[in-house]
Amino acid sequence: MDLGPVDYIVVEFPGSKFRGEIGPALAALVNSGTIRILDLTFVRKTADGETTHLELDALDPADVAAFDDVDGTIAGLLNQEDIDLIAADLPADSSAAVIVFENTWAARIATAIGRAGGRVAAFERIPAETAEAALMAVAAQGA
Repeated sequence: MDLGPVDYIVVEFPGSKFRGEIGPALAALVNSGTIRILDLTFVRKTADGETTHLELDALDPADVAAFDDVDGTIAGLLNQEDIDLIAADLPADSSAAVIVFENTWAARIATAIGRAGGRVAAFERIPAETAEAALMAVAAQGA
């Protein structure tokens, strides 16, 4: 199986208020073949600190409507230990969507690297804010 790099993202919703922007953007990435959803779980922490987690199909229909067009294989990759770690960092009276996804755009290059006898020796995501600040610093030096 050719598999691209796999990432996860935890998207926090203070007050457990979901809005409709994320689902369609996620669906566009899936439908374009950029990513493939491997797991999607929601974690809630009440005001008194009690936590629960729900799969997409167990959410209130009003909350899940934003994710209606997102296709993926919900494979249950996240285990209870993962959920507990995420919940521990979640503020009271909030929720989080935990999305595990394959970067399908990178699967072909990953396969080519392997077939060429190479290996990825390092891979790290640089936060957008850090990259933006570095690019602005370089631009300022050239001005």
